[in-house]
Amino acid sequence: MLFAMVLSILFLVSYICHHLFAGDTKFRGTGALKTFYYIILFTHIPLASIILPFILFTAYRGLVGEFARHRKIAKITWPLWLYVAITGVLVYVMISPYY
Repeated sequence: MLFAMVLSILFLVSYICHHLFAGDTKFRGTGALKTFYYIILFTHIPLASIILPFILFTAYRGLVGEFARHRKIAKITWPLWLYVAITGVLVYVMISPYY
């Protein structure tokens, strides 16, 4: 779990640096693919912005040995974190031909 957190932090830093220096990229797909892309994007962005405190709080509970509380919050954190991770990759794959 700590390794996953380290990888997520490294990705977040690289993502922010990339967008600071490279700017935005527009999705140029059409039809159902464009609709699918925007649904994924508009669910990914807010969840990605709110999941970090949940991840940190869940990890803290596990590290200090509050296992009952850790399991309770992890039931919410883990599926959201997994969704954000998967949709982030989908968004990247869908927009990568335009780089």
